[in-house]
Amino acid sequence: MRQVWNFSAGPAALPKAVLERAQAELLNWQGSSRSVMEQSHRSRSFIAMTEQVEADLRELLAIPPDYAVLFLQGGATQHFAQIPMNLASEGDSASYIISGHWSAKAAIEASPYVRVKLAASSRNDAYRRLPAFDSWAYDPDAVYVHYTTNETIHGVEYHAIPDVGEIPLVADMSSNILSGPLAVERFGLIYAGAQKNIGPSGVVLMIVRRDLLQCTVRPMARIFRYAAHVAASSMLNTPNVWGWYLTGLVFQWLKEQGGMRAMEQRNKAKAECLYAAIDGSGGYYQNRVDPASRSRMNVPFTLHDHALDADFLKEAELAGLMAIKGHKALGGMRASLYNAVPPEAVEALVSFMADFARRHG
Repeated sequence: MRQVWNFSAGPAALPKAVLERAQAELLNWQGSSRSVMEQSHRSRSFIAMTEQVEADLRELLAIPPDYAVLFLQGGATQHFAQIPMNLASEGDSASYIISGHWSAKAAIEASPYVRVKLAASSRNDAYRRLPAFDSWAYDPDAVYVHYTTNETIHGVEYHAIPDVGEIPLVADMSSNILSGPLAVERFGLIYAGAQKNIGPSGVVLMIVRRDLLQCTVRPMARIFRYAAHVAASSMLNTPNVWGWYLTGLVFQWLKEQGGMRAMEQRNKAKAECLYAAIDGSGGYYQNRVDPASRSRMNVPFTLHDHALDADFLKEAELAGLMAIKGHKALGGMRASLYNAVPPEAVEALVSFMADFARRHG
């Protein structure tokens, strides 16, 4: 097999070592002569595995004991609606910060279950800069404040945590969780689709402060109630056993890499390398995001002449640089630099970009 580098925004690259271990264990997990996908999720061995997965995550992110960890399904999109179902009563309001496509979608999906109040938006700036924390006009009576820490399409990322006082802070971290250390205690609820920095698609990680799940806010089926999932250890229904298993392998890999501090340093260096190539190209390549808002995970860029886009994509793929095409909403290119994308991949991309510019003038 030729060497290829995967810059997909999601489902995204997984660590090679994780894939190789999964391959080796595919037909015989823990000496059972069966795949992990063929195990009962109620079996002693599978439950022991899930307990280790949670323990590894708690160690990686220093999660306090008063926070529950859930491994759910439905994608982050389902939880755009399910979060207000669990945290808001009829007539309650919640404040939303709109910084791109996904935070806007979160507000739309929440609106049937809570009075959504817009606290800040960068829509008028074409989502090229983040709404500054001091511009957030959130409702002091809000049951929570919701924001998206990283927007995959527009390539903007918050690098600090806002202070919203005693109001629970809810964060969609689908595309930058586990990219560095995280002060979990600053949040009421954190959720993330797995398919970028956690594991394969089909799993949603949630970290929620237990006291937020104490009250019964509205009638709903148990399958939608987070407290019921906590009581059932994320097994209220049959879980995604394969996704949970692979997620655990990724957590072990992260520990082997040196944990969150090491990943933060590596991700920062990768992003700086690519942005330097774009900014130093004399305008041949452009990233229009305000430098203070730039994402370390998703780097959108354009060529100075859009007529070259097709050639760039074709030659990039021939060079082993995969999934560079930008989102249809913006066009151009996008390189996603999640944890599993090694520095060598970014170096290969930067080298290709320089060579392409020389050859195409």
